[in-house]
Amino acid sequence: HPDPVRTRKLLLHKLEIDKLIGKVQRAGYTIMPLNMHYKGSRVKLEIGLAKGKKEHDKRATEKERESKREAAQAIKKERR
Repeated sequence: HPDPVRTRKLLLHKLEIDKLIGKVQRAGYTIMPLNMHYKGSRVKLEIGLAKGKKEHDKRATEKERESKREAAQAIKKERR
């Protein structure tokens, strides 16, 4: 049986692979799986480049999440 966690070839042109590798190494991007589906014995994966959030974006997201949580708690408290 083949090793299930072995590395597999990307079915892309060499220039496309070089472009992805360059973005990941230099610009701080990450390759993310967007969509995965099976076709026979093969798995097809749609990938995308993603860039992490800046510190101020993280704080804004955290503040928004906190306010939503407090609103949900207030609604839950009112229902009792």
